This record gives sequence, structure tokens and C-alpha cells, in this order.
Amino acid sequence: MPADLAVIGLGHLGLPLAQAAVAAGIQTIGYDTDPRAFAELSAGRTPVEGSLTASDIRRMLSGGFRPTTDPAELGRVRTAVICAPTPLGADRTLDLDGVADAARALAARLRPHTTVLLESAVHPGTTENFLLPLLEEGSGLRGGRDFHLAHSPSRLDPGNRTHVYANTPKVIGGLTPACTESAAAFYSRLTDKVVRARGPREAEMTKVLETNFRHVNIALVNEMAVLCHDLGVDLWDVIRCAETKPFGFQPFRPGPGVGGHGAPVDPGYCPYNSRTPGHPLRMVSLAQEINDRMPQYVIQRCATLLNEHGKSVRSARILLLGVTYKPDLADQEASPAHEIATRLMDMGAQVGYHDPHVLDWRVRELPVPRADSLYEAASSADLTVLLQHHRTYDLQGLAVKAQLLLDTRGATPAGAAHRL
Repeated sequence: MPADLAVIGLGHLGLPLAQAAVAAGIQTIGYDTDPRAFAELSAGRTPVEGSLTASDIRRMLSGGFRPTTDPAELGRVRTAVICAPTPLGADRTLDLDGVADAARALAARLRPHTTVLLESAVHPGTTENFLLPLLEEGSGLRGGRDFHLAHSPSRLDPGNRTHVYANTPKVIGGLTPACTESAAAFYSRLTDKVVRARGPREAEMTKVLETNFRHVNIALVNEMAVLCHDLGVDLWDVIRCAETKPFGFQPFRPGPGVGGHGAPVDPGYCPYNSRTPGHPLRMVSLAQEINDRMPQYVIQRCATLLNEHGKSVRSARILLLGVTYKPDLADQEASPAHEIATRLMDMGAQVGYHDPHVLDWRVRELPVPRADSLYEAASSADLTVLLQHHRTYDLQGLAVKAQLLLDTRGATPAGAAHRL
């Protein structure tokens, strides 16, 4: 049965896109080579923690969404969107293996007049210098002449109920003006506003700027947190005051780390564009260095607090609250909780956790004990550390019950706990 749209890659990018398309009445298939993802979706369950709920998946299936592992289905659609993951490697470059696999599967079945869109986070130049040659070589067709090609960076904010797919503007940069207009015609069915970039590189760089903006500003307040603690200044009160300024300031808040799917990207290391000057973005590199230090700083604060109360980290009972990267979601992508738990265990601490959204948590492939009763666990722990502020936490009550409480999110009332 033909479909209008194929979403290639059913992860944290692809599933919300497929959901929006089905809601807009677009016949949609979801292609993924992972048989587990196919089995979970077919059974009405989500394969990605912190993404859509089971009820969301069931509504999609009843609306006509069809998951598949059959690449032949890709040759029957008018629009194909590549949403493959592109994790950041140790060399600071993005791993494009998933994009390459998706491109080859699509190219072998690509038909003339198809619109191909890339939503994966990539280095500027990837759409033209990496994806286009794979599609042309595998299909024998010419991009911009026989098929349309464009890049549109994802702008998802998981758990945000105010800014959803429909009211978040979509940036589009096509290989040619006709490619841009074809992409705009598709996305205008899903969102209220389409923003046309000059080309694919401008669209790709938009994602780089937005992601790096977040990381650099988080790094700034993380450094401010350390400085304010040393000076005896309440940073959280400083931020409260500063955010009253009606211009020139946007509030960011410190924490034990950053987390999330959007890793900071330095186009200076882009391997697919010979015109890249090779000069790294020093601000981005420094921001990453600062943010990477925060888990160790949390460990330092834990040790200091325990020492001040006549205890050491070794053999201390430490309860970690909230192990996800974002409040009120189950997504643990790059959450600093994992590194913090690992370091505490290495120091001999007895680590337990509580998180209403995570029923099973493993560090080094070993299960971490989960507290059934939050208040009982906090009262028996030598130190309780709030790593993520889920709405279900009664922090006033927790501050009373906990022997010692370190709040890394500034969520407790002033004076009720030790703050980062």
C-alpha cells in the first residue's frame, strides 16, 4: 500500500515527526533496521525512553502509521525524511554511519520527483558533500534535477507542552530553490511557519548555532555557580534578579551537567568540507570543558559536605534523586547521573537512587538499588543529592526528612538545603 511519507529512523527524532505527520492526515510508514523497534511499535509500545508514550503509539497505529523493516517500502513514497542518529565521537566529529546506511537503503529504491529531507544533526556541508553523492551514486539520479534534496534541522524539545511540532517554526535549506519549495510544501502541512534558509549549509549551521548557544550559556552559569559558592553568594537569587531585565538577558541555570541529545558541535572539525578553515570554535571547546567538569564538582561538594558532618564518602549511603537528563521525562541520554554514580562507587560509597520515571537503572551493567519509599530512603541516607527536579518531588518535605541534602538544581526553598 503506497504512502505519502517514509520516516527513516524511528528514534527520538523520527517518532515525533511521524506522530505529527499522522496527525496531519499524511499516510506514513516508519522504516528502521532494528527489529526490536519494529516489534515494540507493532505491539503499540514505544521503543525510545522519554519519547512518545504507549498511548501516543497506539493512536498513530490507529491513524494508519505502519512501521516496517522492509526497505522495498521506501520506493513507494513521495517524501522521505532521514532521521538517523549522529552521536558525537571521541574525535569531536559526528558519526554519520546511520545517515549513510539510510541513504544507501533509500538510494537503491529512489524514484524521480521524490523529495528527500535530512533532519539528523550534521556538520555544515554534509547534505551536499556526503548525503548527495550517496543518493546519486545509488540511484543514478541527479539531485536538484531528478529528485529534491533539502536539510531541515530538528527543533524538538521533549516534554515541552507549549512549543510543540505544530507551532515551532521549521528551517529549510534546499539544494536548489525548487528543492526548498518542495520541502516547504511538505513541512507546511505539519507546522504553522516555515523559514527558508539560503541553502543546506545555512540550515545545517542553524542547528550548530542553536545547540552551541545552549551549551555555552550553561557553561557560563556553571562557572558562576562555582564562583558564587566560593564567595558565599546565592547564585539562584542572582539569576532571579537578572531575569527581570526586559532586554539583553536570557536566564540559564546551572546543574550537575548538561545531558540531552544535542551535543555541542565544532564545524572546524568537519571532515566533509575541504573549505573548512580548520580553526576550532574556542568558545565551544571551553564550554564543553567546563560542562564536563561539573560531575566531578558535584562529587567534590558531596565529599566536603560529608566531611563537615564527620563522615567520609567511603561506605557512605548516598541517595541520588532523578537520574534523567530532563525533568519529568524518562530519557537518560547523556545524563550526568551515570558519571556521578560511577565516581561515587569508585570512592567506596553505597549508591542508591530514586526516580519516578526510571524503574531500572544500571551503572557498569550492574543494577543500582532503587528506593521504594523516598522519605524512608532519604532519612536513612547519609547524603541525598537532587540531580533532577521532577514535579512529583515534595522538596520541602524532603528537606525535612533528609539527613543531609545537596540540591544541584536550586529547586529547594532558600536555606532548606545545600545548593550547588
